Amino acid sequence: MTDHSVETQSGKGDALLAQADRLVARLSDARDAIGRIIFGQETVVEHLLTSVLSGGHALLLGAPGLGKTLLVSTAAHVLGLDTKRIQFTPDLMPSDITGSEILDETKSGQRGFRFIPGPIFTQMLLADEINRASPRTQSALLQAMQEYRVTQSGEEHALPRPFHVLATQNPLDMEGTYPLPEAQLDRFMLCIKLTYPHADAEKRMLVATTGIKKAEIAPLFSAETLLDAQHLIRSLPVGEKITDAIIHLVRDLRPETSHLPDAQHLAYGPGPRAAQSLMLACRARALLTGRLSPNIADIEALAQVTLTHRMGLKFTAESAGITIDAVIASAVRRLA
Repeated sequence: MTDHSVETQSGKGDALLAQADRLVARLSDARDAIGRIIFGQETVVEHLLTSVLSGGHALLLGAPGLGKTLLVSTAAHVLGLDTKRIQFTPDLMPSDITGSEILDETKSGQRGFRFIPGPIFTQMLLADEINRASPRTQSALLQAMQEYRVTQSGEEHALPRPFHVLATQNPLDMEGTYPLPEAQLDRFMLCIKLTYPHADAEKRMLVATTGIKKAEIAPLFSAETLLDAQHLIRSLPVGEKITDAIIHLVRDLRPETSHLPDAQHLAYGPGPRAAQSLMLACRARALLTGRLSPNIADIEALAQVTLTHRMGLKFTAESAGITIDAVIASAVRRLA
């Protein structure tokens, strides 16, 4: 290797380090800004930013009234992204999401079909209560979430970039809900569970939201800077130890290759997309916490939210008291 090539690589490394340092500071400001609106959900905010930084989609689970919709709108504002909201209902049709063609007539009298884009043509789509719609309507998001385009009457229409779906979901035991199919769940990078805030956070939330003065926050990113950040995430180095740990983890959660004591209760496990999601999420979390390279702690912190919705248990698991979270926790302990 020549001295010139060494200097070139050194220069690229210094530029990457400087870019990462600037992004770390901006991400810290973004977390603080969201925290002035969303109280007591620090881990949830971290997971949401991890998903967006990784270029993925996120599913937010929780009972009504926990601030899921407010969290998404606040994150979109801080990240400087255009956002639209779809309220999923049982009578919602796929064309209500993707758009439809109408027969239009020009001033000269010529007639032709014209595509009217649906609300999916935005940078951050809030799919509110996604499991209240029928599976047919839920499937309207499948192509968009994976290929970033929709097809109408045989013609493809590209979606804006970046494009993220942040969907909220009510507990499945509530009336009028439909479970999401496995193929759709697999397209969500993270499945984030919201719980009730602790007492101090709920008290601060009560005071802040029932008065006249509202907290004001300014956008800290734009579509361009977020795309740059997503590109940087993919440029961060990942050690072979971490890569091997991710592969070992996902294979240990598949019934065909598992060595876990509870492997006989596994119906199906996470696929290759789960490993890809975990790798990207670990890179993003490393940067969120001020590091340039992920470690085992990142895998431990993200395993549940990345893998839970990509696995299934047999009926025998319930009688044995086995849960997906417990199986994942057992597999994570084997990484140490």
